Amino acid sequence: MAVNEGGEVVLSMVDVLEENEELEKEASAVLGGSDPEKCSYPKGYVKRQALYACSTCTPKDEDPAGICLACSYKCHEGHDLYELYTKRNFRCDCGNSKFKGFECKLYSGKDTLNTNNKYNQNFVGLYCTCKRPYPDPEDEISDEMIQCIVCEDWFHGRHLGAISTESVELQEMICVSCTNRTPFLWAYAAQLAAPSVTLLSPIEADVDMSMEETEGKKGVKEESENKASEPSAEETPTCKSEGQQPSTSTASDQKPVINGETACKRKLDQAETETCKLEKLKAKAFVQKNTAIYLPYNWRSKLCTCQRCKKTYAESEVPFLLDESDTVLAYEKRGQSSQESDTESRDPLMAALSGMDRVQQLEMIYEYNDLKTELKDYLKRFADEGKVVTSEDIQDFFEQLRSRKRRRVDNNHHYST
Repeated sequence: MAVNEGGEVVLSMVDVLEENEELEKEASAVLGGSDPEKCSYPKGYVKRQALYACSTCTPKDEDPAGICLACSYKCHEGHDLYELYTKRNFRCDCGNSKFKGFECKLYSGKDTLNTNNKYNQNFVGLYCTCKRPYPDPEDEISDEMIQCIVCEDWFHGRHLGAISTESVELQEMICVSCTNRTPFLWAYAAQLAAPSVTLLSPIEADVDMSMEETEGKKGVKEESENKASEPSAEETPTCKSEGQQPSTSTASDQKPVINGETACKRKLDQAETETCKLEKLKAKAFVQKNTAIYLPYNWRSKLCTCQRCKKTYAESEVPFLLDESDTVLAYEKRGQSSQESDTESRDPLMAALSGMDRVQQLEMIYEYNDLKTELKDYLKRFADEGKVVTSEDIQDFFEQLRSRKRRRVDNNHHYST
């Protein structure tokens, strides 16, 4: 990038190609981890993959369904699709009973339903707490959409109760609804969360004040509920003192006595409490707010892995938080790595362009701009008709381009003779 004598910023061909390369990297990050040719169904419930919903085959008033990347190309070309970005632990629905006779062209013999799949409002084209489509033609406010790592819905930044003061690309966000059902995460957030600015309307401010007033009572209530949910020593014997004989006394006889089983259980509980990271964090002061949480990408490695906490994750349906390969960042890295060979093959071209003089680069820029304009117009037709662009469509575009170029060359040759 350079500035000419008039103070205008001038882009070289190298700048243009580098910008285009960045856009390609972003696309490969989302799609590169998914197979564009083969249906993902045989792989079972895939840990993370790019997904789509077809409103042509499964309208809003019917059961939601999700399809893999390959099926969006091969089975649903020309249909109205919702791009869902990525979802975890999902098995392709294409052609099952939700599609009422429509068969998958890539894989037959699928189960009637994928009972472990989870669906949210995204599958019918709605997002956020405002339940609006994206892009929203009626929304005039420019706002970034952020995905919650728990429910995997997408939210406008202004509807999360707080906005991060750092780059959200380097963070994981947990929405208000999910923090409410996983309140133990606030103990981690107090120590690990990225700085944020709370957004409060007058009504929300009143609610927030009432929450602070009752916070002490709430903490006592939660503590008593946790104790009530823990099994007693009599209900869950876990060990026996060495040489101890089974007791034949009644329960009433045992109550005043701390015998081998009860003492051992208490020692195990005490030892686990002493090593539990969560219990240590709970001992520190923290405030539970009615806002989203923004956490750095390495925060999962800080979670406690004791048996009690693992049980809490399972009961809260968030055991995946312990899996660092579950993150979108890990998925994107897998996609990018699959494109490394293509990137390396482009390096010689970049080096050649860097060695061109200004006139040669300008000639290349004019050619590139023509190509970009024609490709944009060509792809716009697909967008207007709601069709998916396939590799065959791209090949057809370049064949038409070559044909027009041959005609121009022939005409110029005829004119010169």
